[in-house]
Amino acid sequence: MSENETKDEKTTLDLSRPGRLELKKTVQSGQVRQSFSHGRSKTVQVEVKKRRTFTRGETGRMAEVKAQDVLIAPAPVVEAEADVEEGPVPATPTRTLTDQEKAARARAVEGARQAETEAQETARIEAERRAEEEEARRLSEAEEAKQRAAEEEEGRRAEEDKAKQAAAAPAPAPPKADPAAPERARAPAKKQVAEAAAAAEPGRGKKKGDARRLSIGRRGESPRRRAGKMTVVQALSDDERQRSLASMRRAREREKRAARAAAGPTEIGKVVREVVVPETITVEELANRMAVRGVEVVKLLMKLGTMATVNQLIDADTAELVVAEFGHKIKRISAADVEVGLTGPEDDPASMAPRAPVVTVMGHVDHGKTSLLDALRQTNVVAGEAGGITQHIGAYQVETGSGAVITFLDTPGHAAFTQMRSRGAAATDIVVLVVAADDGVMPQTVEAIQHAQAAEVPIIVAINKIDRPDANPERVRNELLQHNVVLEGVGGDVLSVEVSATEKTNLDKLVDTIMLQAELMELTANPDRPAEGVVIEAKRESGRGVVATVLVQRGTMRIGDIMVAGGEWGRVRAMMDSAGQKITEAGPSQPVEVQGLGDTPLAGDEMVVVADDTRAREVTEYRHDLMRDRRAVSGTRGTVEQMLAQIQEGAIKELSLVIKADVHGSLEAILANIEKYANDEVAPRVLLSGVGAINESDIALAATSKSLVIGFNVRADTPARQLSRRDGVDIRYYSVIYELLEELRGMLSGMLEPTLKENFIGYARIKQVFSITKVGKIAGCEVTEGVVRRGAKVRLLRDNVVIHDGALSTLKRHKDEVREVRQGLECGLALENYQDIKEDDVLEVYEIEEIARQIEA
Repeated sequence: MSENETKDEKTTLDLSRPGRLELKKTVQSGQVRQSFSHGRSKTVQVEVKKRRTFTRGETGRMAEVKAQDVLIAPAPVVEAEADVEEGPVPATPTRTLTDQEKAARARAVEGARQAETEAQETARIEAERRAEEEEARRLSEAEEAKQRAAEEEEGRRAEEDKAKQAAAAPAPAPPKADPAAPERARAPAKKQVAEAAAAAEPGRGKKKGDARRLSIGRRGESPRRRAGKMTVVQALSDDERQRSLASMRRAREREKRAARAAAGPTEIGKVVREVVVPETITVEELANRMAVRGVEVVKLLMKLGTMATVNQLIDADTAELVVAEFGHKIKRISAADVEVGLTGPEDDPASMAPRAPVVTVMGHVDHGKTSLLDALRQTNVVAGEAGGITQHIGAYQVETGSGAVITFLDTPGHAAFTQMRSRGAAATDIVVLVVAADDGVMPQTVEAIQHAQAAEVPIIVAINKIDRPDANPERVRNELLQHNVVLEGVGGDVLSVEVSATEKTNLDKLVDTIMLQAELMELTANPDRPAEGVVIEAKRESGRGVVATVLVQRGTMRIGDIMVAGGEWGRVRAMMDSAGQKITEAGPSQPVEVQGLGDTPLAGDEMVVVADDTRAREVTEYRHDLMRDRRAVSGTRGTVEQMLAQIQEGAIKELSLVIKADVHGSLEAILANIEKYANDEVAPRVLLSGVGAINESDIALAATSKSLVIGFNVRADTPARQLSRRDGVDIRYYSVIYELLEELRGMLSGMLEPTLKENFIGYARIKQVFSITKVGKIAGCEVTEGVVRRGAKVRLLRDNVVIHDGALSTLKRHKDEVREVRQGLECGLALENYQDIKEDDVLEVYEIEEIARQIEA
C-alpha cells in the first residue's frame, strides 16, 4: 500500500471537542439566613461549585458526566439525608466505601431516627395538650350552658312574677318618651351579635396569654418539628421556625404554676407541726424544725423588717411570729428546762428510813469548837491547825457508846469565814453553839445565832471552859437572852449543857442531848434512790486530782456513779470516809471524800447523781453559761473597764494579785475580804485565783502583769520557783488568814495618798528691803511670833491680803546661813522666784505635814 493510500484510510486530524466550545459559569452564590435563640439571626454567604467531567464514549466522542454539587460555606458542614432515587447505573466505576464514609452514613441514619423519635414525642405532647384544651373547653361550655339555663329560668320566673304583679295592680299612666330607650333596647341585641361572632371565630376573644400559648403551633395543621441537624434545603426554605421542645415544656410548667397560683393555697394535706423554740435559735434550725427552706424564713423575716441570714440567731419572740406565719404551733422552752427533774420526784413515806443527825458546831474563834470535837472523837485535830484556829470546814462521824452515829460539821470561827458558817447552818439539822464561859457572847457568836435562826434549825448551847477559874455560865445565859436565845434554865425551850473539852466533862450528856433533839425531829431519808447532797469543801491534791468533801443527804452514792456538783461533773472513781478508809457506797447523812470530778466545784454547790454523761454535760454547760451571764449582768465587766480607765488616767491605783489556796472555802474567804478593801483611790485586782499549788503559768501571768503571788497553805513547785527567781516575781506564803489580810491591808494603805496637814510656825515683819546685784531683793525681817525655819512655806501678806504663796530660798543671820530664827530676833531672807516685796509686808511661815492613811477593816 502506498503512502498516500495509507493517509486516506486514517481519520482526519481534528483538535476540537464535539459541540460548541464555550466557558460556562461553574460557581453559583447565594445567601442563607440562620436563626438562633433569643431572636438572634445571621446571614451567611454560600457558594455551590459545579465540576464538569468529560469521558470518551464508544464512538470516540467526548460526553459530559453529571456530578454531585459540593457545598463550600463558612458554616460547619451539615450532613443531610439523601433521597435515594431509582435510576440508571452511573457511568462512573463503582468503588468501596471508606470507614469514614461508613461512619458518616451511620451517623446520618442515627440522626434521622432520633429526629423521627423527637417528632413523635412532640406530636404526642401536642395531642395531649389539644386534648386537655378540648376537655377544658367542653367543661367550660357545659358550665356556661348550665349558667345560661339558670339565668333563663330565673328571668322566666321574674317575668311571671312581674306579670302577676301587673295584673293585680291598676293600670299605670303612659310613660314619657325616652330618647335613649331605642338605644338601650338595641344593646342586648348587639351583645348577642358580638357573642355569636366570638363563637364563630375561635381565635377571637381569647386572653393575651391564650394567644401567646396558641402561637406554638397552627391550629388545624400537623406541623412537623425540626429534628436533627439543619440541612441546606431547610436553611434556604421560607418556612417559619417553631419553638423547641424544651421551650414548650417550660411554657407548660408556667401554665401549671399560674393555674395553681390562681386557685390559691390549698389546705388539703397540710401538716401542722409543733415547733419547739428555745430562748434563742438560728434561722436555719428554725426552718428545719418547720420543714421549710431556710430562704423562705429569711424572706419572711425581711417582710417583718428583720434582716437576717440563715446562720444568725433570733430571739424566741421573733421565732414565734415566724412560726405563726407558717401556720404551725409553737412550744417555747427555756434553757433552764435542762434542770427540770434533775433532783427526782419526792420520796414515798413508805420508803423512808431513819438517818443520823447532822450537827454543825459553831461559835466565836478560840471558844473551843475543834477541841470539843477532838474530845468526842478522841483525836487531836486542833494541834495540826495553823495558828491554833480552824480555817477549813470539816466533816466527821462519831459513834456514841450506845451505837448511835452523829455527823459533825466543824466550821471556822474567824470573822473571815462568814460564808462557811452560813453553808454549815444551811446543811445541818442541829446547831451546837459553843460559848466560852469566861468570854461570853462575842461578835461571831451573834453571827452564828443569826445563821441558825435564818436556817430555822434548833440550837443546843454548849457552855465550854467551865473548868476555868473565871468561868461564869450564868453570865452567858443572860447575854444570850439579848439575842432571842432563851435557855431552859430561864424559862425557854433551848437546851444547854455545861462542858469542858480539856477535862472531858459532861461530853456524854452533850451527846445524849443531841440524840434527844434528833429523836424529837424524827429524821428520815430514802436510801434506795440516786444520791443527792451538798459539797462541803473542795481541793486539788497531787496524785489524787480534785477531791470534794460531800455530805450525802438522801439516796446512796456508789463507785461509778456520774455526779454533777455545781458547774462540774465526773464519774466517782474512789470514796473515803471521815476515818480515811476506802468505801464503795455512802448513804444518807454520811460525809465522804469523792474523787473523779473534772475541776474543783464551789463549796456549797448541790451534788446530784444523774443517769448518763449526756445529761451531766447539758446541765454543767447551762450552769457555766448562767454564771457567765450573771457576771455580765452584775456589771463586773463594766466595773473592770471603768477601773482600768481610771488606772490609766491615774485616778485609781491597783494592786495586782495572783492567789492560790489549798481549798475553795479558804479561797472564798480571802476573796470576800479583799473586796472590802477597795475604795475610790486604791483597789486590789485579782487576776487569777484557784485551788492548788502555784505553777509556771501562774508565775508567767504574774511576771507579765507585774503582780504579787500569794499562796495560802500551798507552795510553788520547782519550775515555778526557778521561773520566779529569773523574772523577779515576788511570792508570799501564808498559813493564817488574818495575817494575810492584815498584810494586804497594809500594802493597799501604803498606796493611799497621805493626808496633808498645814501647821503654822511663825510670823515675820519686813523692816527694810535691800537690792543686791546678781542676787535680787533681800528682806530684812524681825520675827514677831513663833519661828522662821529654812525650807518652810511662806505667804506674803500685804494689808492682810495674800499676794504670794511660795517658799524661802535663803535664811541668814549676820551673814551666816542658819536653820531657823526664833521670836524677837532679826534675820535676812529671800523668797524663791519672787521679788515684789516691800517694807511692812508680813510673812506667814507654815509647814505641810503628811499623815499616812489606813484602809478601814
